[in-house]
Amino acid sequence: MAASPLPVHLETARLRLRPLGPADADLVHRLWVERDPRHPPHRRLDEAGHPSLAEVRDRLVVQEEESLRTGIGLLAVERRDAPDAVGYCGLVVGSASVEEPEMAFELLRDAHGQGIATEAARALVDAARGTGRTRLWSTVRRWNAASLRVLEKAGFAESGRVTADPEHGDTVWMTFDLAPAATRD
Repeated sequence: MAASPLPVHLETARLRLRPLGPADADLVHRLWVERDPRHPPHRRLDEAGHPSLAEVRDRLVVQEEESLRTGIGLLAVERRDAPDAVGYCGLVVGSASVEEPEMAFELLRDAHGQGIATEAARALVDAARGTGRTRLWSTVRRWNAASLRVLEKAGFAESGRVTADPEHGDTVWMTFDLAPAATRD
């Protein structure tokens, strides 16, 4: 059975999630600037400043098109009491698949430690459950304790799969079983 598309607008007590798009290029570029230097080079700004703001905008156009095709994508995370997005949370193919997608999230540093990522992740899990998908994945570097905590609070568990990377830190594969208990037996 094919899964239905993920809702593109979600709300929680404190947050609004809406499609991330080219208009969010400034936010996404700032996330690249703030990214932890332990990430591999392809996940950080290089010495020449790439990706540039224009390159980020171009990537967001492609991601927007992919979202229309796959029915999953990244959602900008906004506080209901403030106009600006503070990050994103969504489902992507990433290291997984359209049927069992990967949850990705990232917040600006000044939004860390407020429960925003956990609240957004829980809302996304609830929305994904309604699409007919049976499993979500998320990959995170073992050194990223804050993201591991967010995933655990959202109900993810370690799958037992680890991708070794002695240079940038091992990647832990987290999973969330969306199937109702009766269908797992």
